[in-house]
Amino acid sequence: QILTEMDGFEGNLGVIVVAATNRADVLDAALTRPGRFDRRVPVDLPDQTGRIAILKVHARGKPLAADVELGQIAKRTIGFSGAALANLMNEAAINAARKNKSEIGYEEVDAALDRLTVGLAKSTTLMSPKRQRLVAYHEAGHAIMGALTPGHDLVGKVTIVPRTNGAGGFTLFLPNEDRMESGLYSRRYLEGQLAVALGGRVAEEIVYGEDEITTGASNDLQQVRNIARRMVAQWGYSMDKLSPIAWEMPEPGGLGAPATASEETEERIDAEVKALVDSAYEKCKKTLMEHRSLLDALTERLVEKETVDGPELYKLFAEDEKVQASPELAKRREEIEEAVQKMKDQALPTKKSA
Repeated sequence: QILTEMDGFEGNLGVIVVAATNRADVLDAALTRPGRFDRRVPVDLPDQTGRIAILKVHARGKPLAADVELGQIAKRTIGFSGAALANLMNEAAINAARKNKSEIGYEEVDAALDRLTVGLAKSTTLMSPKRQRLVAYHEAGHAIMGALTPGHDLVGKVTIVPRTNGAGGFTLFLPNEDRMESGLYSRRYLEGQLAVALGGRVAEEIVYGEDEITTGASNDLQQVRNIARRMVAQWGYSMDKLSPIAWEMPEPGGLGAPATASEETEERIDAEVKALVDSAYEKCKKTLMEHRSLLDALTERLVEKETVDGPELYKLFAEDEKVQASPELAKRREEIEEAVQKMKDQALPTKKSA
């Protein structure tokens, strides 16, 4: 119907038809030919300045506490769209209303951030001490690998508080804004992602043995497969075995779509994916075994407090003799020092009771 209406316009009517979509790549050619929707204006995710401006719009009419700075919230919401920022402020207002508060503070915003990213917090009173410790070791494995992997995203928070999305706990990483905006990821970073994603599974294996590994790493293993497969089949990171060729498209073809690789090539792709994952697994296991004392220390802290923030986590690293003595981690120690200062700058302040 819209094509019929557009064909009825004369050249001098002065009518402009505007449409929006998140999937411009799948639009029918009849829609995008000259004379129809023939101009594209990409709208990327907002940068920090853009997020501040959007937050100002959605904060109108909401009673913010005097100490709340939208700039601090913008630093914590890298990768959020305008709609996500609107949801954040609405959720923060709901949190304040639930607590019978007349103003929205940082505590309500922080809770809203957690809900939007990982779901609502559930009570831990019914969680057995054994299960609580297992989840703590799992999350500590992710956090330690993330903190010790050079160039990896900062660890912002580790918690064993279960969530409504089914997660028994989570490790929050703060993405690098420059990397996210450019969409350019190095091989070192991607290999680090594989090792970090395997951290929970490997920690369980080290502490409890192979026979007691749980299904808690299900989502982690799917992420590992996804990253490793794309590294080989889409991004050409197996040049010595497969040449720098994209063997599959980012979006899989539909039913009846022609195969982009032969059966022999698919077997070689599978072998290269396995090699990448095996290498990441060995690196992860070696790192966690070398720093078992850190794994135990962070686990004990999580069991005691349930949530450990980034600066507190990195303080444990600064006090660890192996981390300080390792020449291989010299550069990472410098990154950690910068990370702690950056997280302190980005942290949402909390009111302290008198």
